[in-house]
Amino acid sequence: MAAGAWGRYLCSTHFWGPVANWGLPLAAFADMKKDPGMISGKMTTALCIYSALFMRFAWVVKPRNLLLLACHGANETAQLGQMTRLVSYRSTGKDWMGIYKGP
Repeated sequence: MAAGAWGRYLCSTHFWGPVANWGLPLAAFADMKKDPGMISGKMTTALCIYSALFMRFAWVVKPRNLLLLACHGANETAQLGQMTRLVSYRSTGKDWMGIYKGP
């Protein structure tokens, strides 16, 4: 890719959109250490659906936006991890690592 092409890419929404979206998976991975009782099942489900749809969009759009695909793949992984923690916590009273949280 020529220097001019990189400049156009770095000034495009094809680059900055995914960069801005990286806040979602980073926040979800940071929340893995927090109390699972604080997880919203509805919001986690919505974010799973959102990321699945945008992963498909990133793959189908021409040219493919692999940065967006990676971002939403990471978010999908993080949200599914949060959902696993929530289901485990609600069914057993323990986090998925077996840590007891609260009465």
